[in-house]
Amino acid sequence: MPKPAKFIPAVKIDLRQKSEDELISLRIQLDKEFKTRGVKFNVGEIGETIAITFFKNTPGLTNLQRAPIGTKSVDALSRNGDRYSIKTIKDGSKTGTIYPDPDNNGKQLFEFLLVIQIDDDYELHKLHRFSWEQFLNVRQWDKTMNAWYVPKTLKALKEGETLYEKK
Repeated sequence: MPKPAKFIPAVKIDLRQKSEDELISLRIQLDKEFKTRGVKFNVGEIGETIAITFFKNTPGLTNLQRAPIGTKSVDALSRNGDRYSIKTIKDGSKTGTIYPDPDNNGKQLFEFLLVIQIDDDYELHKLHRFSWEQFLNVRQWDKTMNAWYVPKTLKALKEGETLYEKK
């Protein structure tokens, strides 16, 4: 399997000597700077960027581009028009939610689902690809959210194709 490109070059800062107040202040300053620059820093956005970069840099995989903002259930598009939904897992035991079409519960929402697992350094740990049919076989219903998700279980993830697994 190919080695994924680094998402962000590592900048090491020793934070162990900082007080909790100093860490909170640093976090506030970072959040403000992210907002000023329009940088979105959340697990989902990072996972999408990792997936798109991985596909771009891996021979044999199609190039993906971000779907237009506001596109429901679709995060990226391939050159041949396939729709990709991308869900990222960092600490949890399941993916984010995938809402069914409100007018047609059985409507196909995408051709492929990518499940990205990242580690505490926000680096790619595993990448799985599911066809729509494979997704239908492994999805679980979240009653609270009224939406589908994929559990982070060995059984569910084995249903998809493993495109990358960190050694």
